[in-house]
Amino acid sequence: MRRAPRLPLDALGPYLLQVPDLPTPLDWNAVFGNTQPVEIEVGTGKGLFLITAAQAHPTINYLGIEIERKYQLYAATRVAKRGLGNVRVACVDARRLLRDFVSAGSIQGLHVYFPDPWWKKRHHKRRVFTPEFAAECERILKPGGWLRVATDVGEYFEIITNLLKDRSGLREQPWPEPVTPTAELTYFTNFERKARHKGKPIYRVVYERQPA
Repeated sequence: MRRAPRLPLDALGPYLLQVPDLPTPLDWNAVFGNTQPVEIEVGTGKGLFLITAAQAHPTINYLGIEIERKYQLYAATRVAKRGLGNVRVACVDARRLLRDFVSAGSIQGLHVYFPDPWWKKRHHKRRVFTPEFAAECERILKPGGWLRVATDVGEYFEIITNLLKDRSGLREQPWPEPVTPTAELTYFTNFERKARHKGKPIYRVVYERQPA
């Protein structure tokens, strides 16, 4: 089956977030044209989570961050075809966007699903989860906001949880939804579907931002 063609850039424009050249706090009301709460997904890929979440929760705004331009445009095309006005997709290093453009306490939820483990030791510096990234997660979340992480790599999961446990403002919580595949649970990313088809275990964790 042939893949549907990507929409032209002028049609995708309303769904693309153009990141400024210089650090400046993003005005979420201006980005989305409303005052709804904002959630961020780090590593959008083909946009499966963004689409499902935005359709299920139209009163929440979603920003997807994707470092690969082709996947940003692919996800934005899927969003545009569904007319999801509560979604924007940015092509940028997530570590830079959170550090330089997201104000403290301005995000309701942060989703990091199946981040690249960068297996080779010389590539570990490319991993999104670092002490600095963990600190940014803590900084940008509102009190009562939460960070959700999922991966199929046990070694990386241990690294991630050890980093997050060091953040005094984050407290681990039970995962709020069922984690076994059902017809009602459609929030799987493409990576999770592949992992489940291979029979691989999925590791999940949720942290809630505590009041200062």
